[in-house]
Amino acid sequence: MGRMAHIRTEPDDDRLLKEPKFVSSFLIPDNEDQEDNKVYFFFTEKALEAETVHAIYSRVGRVCANDMGGQRMLVNKWTTFLKTRLICSVPGMNGIDTHFDELEDIFLLQTRDNKNPVIFGLFNTTSNIFRGYAICVYHMASIRAAFNGPYAHKEGPEYHWSVYEGKVPYPRPGSCASKVNGGLYGSTKDYPDEAIRFARSHPLMYQPIRPVHKRPVLVKTDGKYKLKQIAVDRVEAEDGQYDVLFIGTDNGIVLKVITIYNQETESMEEVILEELQVFKVPVPVISMEISSKRQQIYVGAESAVAQLKFHQCDMYGTACADCCLARDPYCAWDGISCSRYYPTGTQAKRSFQTIKGDVLDKTEERLVYGIEYNSTLLECIPRTLQAKVIWFVQRAHEARKEEVKTDDRVLKVDLGLLFLRLHRMDAGTYFCQTVEHSIIHTIRKITLEVVEEERVDDMFNKDYEEDHVSQKMPCPVQSSIPHGSRPWYKEFLQLIGYSNFQRVEEYCEKVWCTDKKRKKLKMSPSKWKYANPQEKKARIKPDHYRVPRHTADS
Repeated sequence: MGRMAHIRTEPDDDRLLKEPKFVSSFLIPDNEDQEDNKVYFFFTEKALEAETVHAIYSRVGRVCANDMGGQRMLVNKWTTFLKTRLICSVPGMNGIDTHFDELEDIFLLQTRDNKNPVIFGLFNTTSNIFRGYAICVYHMASIRAAFNGPYAHKEGPEYHWSVYEGKVPYPRPGSCASKVNGGLYGSTKDYPDEAIRFARSHPLMYQPIRPVHKRPVLVKTDGKYKLKQIAVDRVEAEDGQYDVLFIGTDNGIVLKVITIYNQETESMEEVILEELQVFKVPVPVISMEISSKRQQIYVGAESAVAQLKFHQCDMYGTACADCCLARDPYCAWDGISCSRYYPTGTQAKRSFQTIKGDVLDKTEERLVYGIEYNSTLLECIPRTLQAKVIWFVQRAHEARKEEVKTDDRVLKVDLGLLFLRLHRMDAGTYFCQTVEHSIIHTIRKITLEVVEEERVDDMFNKDYEEDHVSQKMPCPVQSSIPHGSRPWYKEFLQLIGYSNFQRVEEYCEKVWCTDKKRKKLKMSPSKWKYANPQEKKARIKPDHYRVPRHTADS
């Protein structure tokens, strides 16, 4: 430490620190004079000035980097220590705010001006009513204004905390021994006793530090997970500048989020771009570091470190609409695919106007068969997490569509529409539509045909009785089966009707008859037959009322 002494706070002075929990510290210069550099501490502590007993406040503390303690008072103790409250709250009715008081993590986003980084704070609430998290953003101008403002003062135990209106000694308590402060004092050891005595009795500033827009940029109260770490990358997109938030949770998930401030409504819009399970075992994320140069984020747990890309533009598909609706500031439509956006590139503008000219009727069509009383999933996953999914169904011989009503038997899940117990009346054509920013897109059309349970049993019984020895297989294995035989799966044509013969044959051929499966079936054809009818019934019947494993577990 060279000529620097070992300095600390007074251990028994609750006015300086009251059971603190430190989170982060940074050296942030105020100007070009290095002797005026200050170190900022971010922590939580029990607040003496709070009306509620044992209330927890988040704080910003500050000391001069060249503080050497006093000569006669505060020897080897901080003489420049000041602190103030760091507020992150949601404005409420009648002026009553919902405060997020416990600081979890701090991220310093460096800008071109190293004296004015942007500070992101991750908070949780200490409320007994609900559990929630918030992210607030602070400018250094607000922090400096609070430390240059009035001191907090309290005369006695019966008095409330108020603004100190008396004489403030020189040099101003909390200021550094530097040229910009007059250069009259070579170090804090030269400070007058009056200035040191005042600093010792008035460490708290009266003015708190409020966030940008006077509200959080993000609030999470859904209770899905606890937010633990935050890292931020600032990116230049076609339609402006974005701060991309990477948030680590207690179960190994990393969220990639942007927030957009609406000036007209004075509200924040949250857009979750990605939700990644980073570690196989759901362990807490304890550290996050980013490299803007490498476009990577490094996520640390107790037993592992993971490396993630900032962007995966190709996952948004090959349609311009999907690329634009994703709203990922790293990505843009280049005329062919969704790719990394570069400010000097030639990609199309990443705005919703480009969607109007895009072809939104590129609907994927599928044919699905389900057996009566079994469970069936109609898969449909939107490309963006913020899209709302609505299901419509068109019954046979009906011209109009109607919205699918969910209940205990029919569920909307993340992967699509789940029928826990399929009924005959469920047959029809299902349309999976996504709605995002008033833009409706039918992304999948699924024709569901329900095979009656009795006809499945009859088919297997007939199959067994006709030929117990032939060991039919689902696919013809080149010349090993006589030309007069037909594949096993064509028995299902009887269940559906010969009007759909061509479509079903093509469907089954695609599902069963691949070269890989032919080879596998040639080696073990007997797996497609039951040894006897009793074994067949024992193995089929219990499965009629099965519940998918992931549904049962949840």
